[in-house]
Amino acid sequence: MSAKRDYYEVLGVPRTADEATIKKAYRKLAKKYHPDTNADNRDAEEKFKEVTEAYEVLGDKEKRKLYNQYGHVAFQEGFDPNRAQDFDGGFYRSGDGMQFHFEGANFGGMDDIFDQFFGSAFHGRRGTHQSGYGNGRYQGSDLNADIRVSFEEAAFGCDKMVTLSDADGRTAHTLKVHIPAGIDSGKTVRLKGKGNPGINGGAPGDLLLRVQVQDKPGFERKGLDVYTTARIPFTTAALGGQARVHTLYGDVECKIREGTQSGSKIRLRNKGIVSMNNAKVHGDQYVTVEIDVPKHLSENAKEKLREYMRAC
Repeated sequence: MSAKRDYYEVLGVPRTADEATIKKAYRKLAKKYHPDTNADNRDAEEKFKEVTEAYEVLGDKEKRKLYNQYGHVAFQEGFDPNRAQDFDGGFYRSGDGMQFHFEGANFGGMDDIFDQFFGSAFHGRRGTHQSGYGNGRYQGSDLNADIRVSFEEAAFGCDKMVTLSDADGRTAHTLKVHIPAGIDSGKTVRLKGKGNPGINGGAPGDLLLRVQVQDKPGFERKGLDVYTTARIPFTTAALGGQARVHTLYGDVECKIREGTQSGSKIRLRNKGIVSMNNAKVHGDQYVTVEIDVPKHLSENAKEKLREYMRAC
């Protein structure tokens, strides 16, 4: 395993940088390497983890103080600042030269233990590193995973059962996840305390589920609005009438004005997606009219059309 880079070097700031400078540097790098804007880019994902790990230490006064004094070793399990002179890469040296090993001293490798928690309902990525203090108590890292929901489940909300499995494929446990109405692809549902367990009494991390909304044939979502099409007979377009339109809330009858042209749009108010922030707010549905021209006409029908053409 390669040695960790200096946290100041990772964020590109001097050791004398103040809190605001460190935060600004982190935000810039986190935005640059965030997985949401670097899909399937493993290098960007690793850099995102690295800058997040650096900020979790340098952005905290106590952790930064420990890091400035002892470096990365301050965050290895079992480290005690009162005995720092006796600590050597996960071992404490006793007076007679014997060494005592502390399992898990390679604290960054703890994530490997939790690769097993990805079941058939979703696939996941390890979260950020475990953070801790000099007292040997470490907060568990977050787990990141994707969860797929249907178009309707995202629109109306639902409860999903997520199964976590161990390395042998056996069910470890099942979690009930509430998907809020109006959620869109790329949004995250956070399950507090359902991530990697902490060490030595540290708080567990969270489980972060990034939502992927499946497509629905004939429907397209843009924000809170929904876009569909409706095919109508050319006679209805010319003379006016009614057309049945599919919506998320059931079929509705729409009035077609006389002389409606192909490509015209009908607006159905409040037939779109509900806002996650305000249940009283809904988007609209926009229906694009397509005129259905018959492919086969009887001779009598053709003659009637010729009469129409001569009359125009």
